Amino acid sequence: MPSLTSPAAWPVEPPLFLVVAAAALYWLGGRRRVSARRGELGSRARAACFYLGLAVVAGALDSPLDPLAERLFAAHMLQHVLLLSVAPVLVLLGAPWGRVWQPLPLGLRRRTARAVAHGRGARPLRAAAGGVSRPAVAWLLFNADLVAWHVPALYDATLRSRAAHDLEHALFFCTALVFWACVLDSPPLRARLDWLRRAVFVTSGLAVGWVLAIVLAFSPSPLYEAYASLPSRPGGLSALGDQQIAAGVMWVPGSLVYSVAFLFFLYRWLEPASAGRRPPGRRPGPAGGT
Repeated sequence: MPSLTSPAAWPVEPPLFLVVAAAALYWLGGRRRVSARRGELGSRARAACFYLGLAVVAGALDSPLDPLAERLFAAHMLQHVLLLSVAPVLVLLGAPWGRVWQPLPLGLRRRTARAVAHGRGARPLRAAAGGVSRPAVAWLLFNADLVAWHVPALYDATLRSRAAHDLEHALFFCTALVFWACVLDSPPLRARLDWLRRAVFVTSGLAVGWVLAIVLAFSPSPLYEAYASLPSRPGGLSALGDQQIAAGVMWVPGSLVYSVAFLFFLYRWLEPASAGRRPPGRRPGPAGGT
């Protein structure tokens, strides 16, 4: 395995260029916006979340963690945790949608907006967006994708094919964005669930990961031939020991974001004020109104 100072330990892959481009667009879009003084603190907090989310993506895919993941199952699982529950949450909290759009030429923005909103060719895109924004569909896509890539044949394929590996990570991140968008407000996008259903949503998603972790932890033999066939692993770990550590990574660090989200949503639902129980986005009508 290359040392941390070796160029091979710091791969320069397409995700890094996408991260840099997104960061540049977000920064330029922020310069064009004029924020009210009261909104500056919230705007800075959102910007910090977005940049940190991009840093997590870069850390998962363009750091020594990536080459280590080819030799250590636990490192590969850590990549998955970062792409499934850390980076997408931070990106959504950064609310980048309007801001990364601002630096583009006005004419291009108008033409693109018209084509997407009204163009006949974009009808499948609009239909797909409407479908995946439904919580049940988003939940199913996210968890089906998670389970499918942990089937031994597919998991081994990601270790033998760079294209399969990149596809796995892209689908993890994209389906995670759709999943977490169902419970996190990311203006102008708004979560469609009330507080209690948000808590149930993330808990049921967490349960799927726990089942996978249990399967990995209690399997009597290594499940993935690509790792089992390695002549050695960092730290002198056995293939089964590495798999059990990977299960622990999924079980404990992989549960942290879900658990924090669950507690926050439950707290908001249990707030004594009636506003805490109303579905987000709804406003009470005027006194005496119908």
